[in-house]
Amino acid sequence: MRGAQPWRTNRARVLRADDTSAEARLWNELTDRRLGGLKFVRQAPIANHYVDFLCRERKVIIEIDGGTHSADAEIANDAERTDKLKQLGYRLFRVSNADVYDNLDNVLDALLMFVKV
Repeated sequence: MRGAQPWRTNRARVLRADDTSAEARLWNELTDRRLGGLKFVRQAPIANHYVDFLCRERKVIIEIDGGTHSADAEIANDAERTDKLKQLGYRLFRVSNADVYDNLDNVLDALLMFVKV
C-alpha cells in the first residue's frame, strides 16, 4: 500500500468544500450508499487527476460536465483524461450539469444500470 500523501488529501478536501451545485445535488443521492447500496467517494485522486465521484468496488468514475466542457480545448483534455483513466481500468459515466438539474431521476436510473453492468 502506498504511503500517506497529505498534499493529495488536502487538495481533495479543498475540492470537496468547493463543489458545484450539480455535484452537491448528485452527492446527496450517492452518499450513505443510497444508490443500490454502492459506496461512492467525492473528489478521489487517481493518477494525476481528481475525479468528481468514484465507486472503487466497481471501478466506475462519474464526471459532471459544466459549460466549460464544450470548448474544443476542454473536449480534447477530457478525451485524453478519459483515455488515461480507462487504461487504468476505470469506466467513466459522464453527465451534464443540465441533466443533473432537470433529469436527476433518469440520471440515477442510467447510472445504476451502468454501474451494475
